[in-house]
Amino acid sequence: MAQTTKYNMVKEKITDWITTGKVQPGEKIYSENELGKIFGVSRHTIRQAIGDLVHEGWLYREQGAGTFVSNQQVRSSESALSYPPLQRTKNIGVITTHISDYIFPSIIKGIESHLTNQGYSLTFACTDNDIKKEKQCLQTMLDRNIDGLIVEPTKSNTFNPNIQLYLELEQNKIPYIMINQFYSQLSPPYLVVNDEHGGFISTEHLIKLGHKKIIGLFKTDDLQGINRMKGFIQAYKTYSIPFFPEMIINYSTENEVTYPIERLAEIFETTTRPTAIVCYNDELAIQVINYLRTLNLSIPEHISIIGYDDSFLTEASEVKLSSITHPKMEMGLEAAKWIIDAVEKKGILPPSVVYNPKLVLRNSTAPCLNNL
Repeated sequence: MAQTTKYNMVKEKITDWITTGKVQPGEKIYSENELGKIFGVSRHTIRQAIGDLVHEGWLYREQGAGTFVSNQQVRSSESALSYPPLQRTKNIGVITTHISDYIFPSIIKGIESHLTNQGYSLTFACTDNDIKKEKQCLQTMLDRNIDGLIVEPTKSNTFNPNIQLYLELEQNKIPYIMINQFYSQLSPPYLVVNDEHGGFISTEHLIKLGHKKIIGLFKTDDLQGINRMKGFIQAYKTYSIPFFPEMIINYSTENEVTYPIERLAEIFETTTRPTAIVCYNDELAIQVINYLRTLNLSIPEHISIIGYDDSFLTEASEVKLSSITHPKMEMGLEAAKWIIDAVEKKGILPPSVVYNPKLVLRNSTAPCLNNL
């Protein structure tokens, strides 16, 4: 509720500036950073408010120059022949599970750069990987009469009770594309990484280095984690590596902060330690590295580690993390191009895309010296 109040406050204040003449048609308004400081709200809130005002015709954007007041108020009092009619700016909704950390800013940057260059406004929303929040986000997008939607599904490995809202988008002929994962119940168009292959090649690399006791840590309420785990298991089968009880640690969004490391600690205390660890993503890999430091274990001398997503975190510490690539900026750019094609070519949907990831080697993996 507080977020909605702040958002409306920003919109109302800017429209008040325009209607009272504080800012004139053609005049540039403050930047997003400046507006955030003036109103004491996040840049995300400012971006949403500005996007709506562009969508409604109060403002317009010029690439590389800024945001300006339109001639809307002048037109209401002067001859319609003096000015061409305002054209409604098309608005694209973007829903992600997270918005401000890890790989998501790069994806969003790719989306935003192309859409704004093409004259589209954007409405952003974030679900925090929560089904109820996703419902609110979808309803907001429908209420704002968006022209298209780019969405990262929430908890894609479980049945989604919000399917009806996606069907409503289809019924209203609003195209949407899913990124990173998708709801199989809908068979939607998507842009995804071949995560099963990513899980396979990371595990295969460790096996070829002589590792046989490899633990996999996977988030399993999203299809990404499930598919990465499938690749992990397939590598074991392909190379006839013996399975063992503690080889997989599963966790969910609700317990992702503490459970994986707590479970890993139990394994280290009660059984023979693994010689290598495959992590769901780079974020988790850094947590694992920090935990291993408390045990005075060196990487990769004592234990090899591989992350996933090839994010900025791979270079964040003295341990340079081997990782699987994720086409962050490229995916965002392709999603933007896809949604524009779908909006402008009514009824014709471009094909889905599956990216094949690669293994980027740094110094967090090494040949196994102990296979006891």
